[in-house]
Amino acid sequence: MKTTKYFDYTRNRSDRLKIKEEWIIYVMENPEKIEIQSDGRIRKWAKIEETFKYLRVIILEDGETVHNAFFDRSFKEG
Repeated sequence: MKTTKYFDYTRNRSDRLKIKEEWIIYVMENPEKIEIQSDGRIRKWAKIEETFKYLRVIILEDGETVHNAFFDRSFKEG
């Protein structure tokens, strides 16, 4: 999994330590929702069944480099 330096840094925050790499890959491959940001980055969301939460993954324009990943408390299903 390719990542940015920003992702590598923020991954060590206490609220992100529990996010598994396999979950990030799952969201990238099985998104329930996709949005393109104005800067070209790609937002993808999917529900992580083990946590009952939605994980948002931000990917760079290349479609493969992870820039950010976090549980999105404001995500609404449907």
